[in-house]
Amino acid sequence: MSGWQLVAVGLVMLLGVFGVLVPGIPGPLIVWAALLWWATTARASLAWAVLMAATAVLLLNQVLTWLLPSRSLRDAGAPYRTLFLAGVAGIAGFFLIPVVGVLLGSVGGLYALERLRLGSHGDARASTRTAMRAVGLSVLVELFACLVVMGAWVGALIAG
Repeated sequence: MSGWQLVAVGLVMLLGVFGVLVPGIPGPLIVWAALLWWATTARASLAWAVLMAATAVLLLNQVLTWLLPSRSLRDAGAPYRTLFLAGVAGIAGFFLIPVVGVLLGSVGGLYALERLRLGSHGDARASTRTAMRAVGLSVLVELFACLVVMGAWVGALIAG
């Protein structure tokens, strides 16, 4: 594999890592696709071993990403309808205020809906904080998995 291809694979992986932080961009899938591109081009046993291990890590990541927030949110009592509408508010915020509108819209929408549902500022704030922690934990797990995969790729490049 040539040097420019390695740089391109690294940039695509970096895009996937940053994609974890941006709602709507499938970061782990982008990282895995870049690794697949590298493994099929490199055609070395180490490359295929790294791809298989990365696939296992990213599949485990997907299971954890689905389990962690839903369990915490169920414990907090936030209904799924509220979370869905907060997501819609985040999408609207993205178009109304570029860059930061997603966060402002989703968090603001979640707080407003919880305030309507629960009635008091303190309860709505606590529920919003719990929901944000649950979502933040899943983002951290996803980010960690992508960084582990990228680290394994860099390690394989150094070793091989």
